[in-house]
Amino acid sequence: MPASTTTAPVVLSARALLLDMDGTIVNSDAVVERCWREWALSHGLDPEEALKVVHGRQGYATMAILLPERPMELNHAENKLMLARETADTDGVVPVGGAAEFMAAIAGLPHALVTSADAALATARMTAAALPMPRVRVTAESVGASKPDPEGFLKGAAELGVDPADCVVFEDSSAGIAAGLAAGMRVIGIGPRAAAYGPTAHVPDLTSVRVEAAEDGTIRLTLTP
Repeated sequence: MPASTTTAPVVLSARALLLDMDGTIVNSDAVVERCWREWALSHGLDPEEALKVVHGRQGYATMAILLPERPMELNHAENKLMLARETADTDGVVPVGGAAEFMAAIAGLPHALVTSADAALATARMTAAALPMPRVRVTAESVGASKPDPEGFLKGAAELGVDPADCVVFEDSSAGIAAGLAAGMRVIGIGPRAAAYGPTAHVPDLTSVRVEAAEDGTIRLTLTP
């Protein structure tokens, strides 16, 4: 009789959840790819190579990687234009599978949005995806360093009053997963990009996550393959 290939569910316990936005609860790949392909071509760069580093980072940080000799003030200036363009373009922005049910399940539990988007872009995309905006949010304006620096996740934990070790991060990108792990947190990788970046656990989307509030105030997460 052949051996079973069934994978047992993974169960994690936390006191707070920290959520990335793009690629984690909101699928904005269509917009990101449109905008960054055009930007890459306008600078004589290979769009496919640009898209390998864009996810999870603030725009200026992506530009600094792709154009390492360029003055940083030009990256910040162009990033403002990029943010405005991305905010105005919500065509194709949809929730990640299971996101609506997941957000409803955590509505009364400690959680925060930690995103590399600025407040305007985060609002535009959460609205386009018809998802509720968390009360606590750490956006681009709130931090001095982009992911993979852990500053954003540490700020999110501090605002919730929860020790980093008691937080679980939901992320999809290399930069975001690295930031969560550097913050001393466990990280659930969401979607096809995430598995390769060494998260604590991985699921294809949020339909594979069950949330339960325990009597001791902790949050029980059951992840099914």
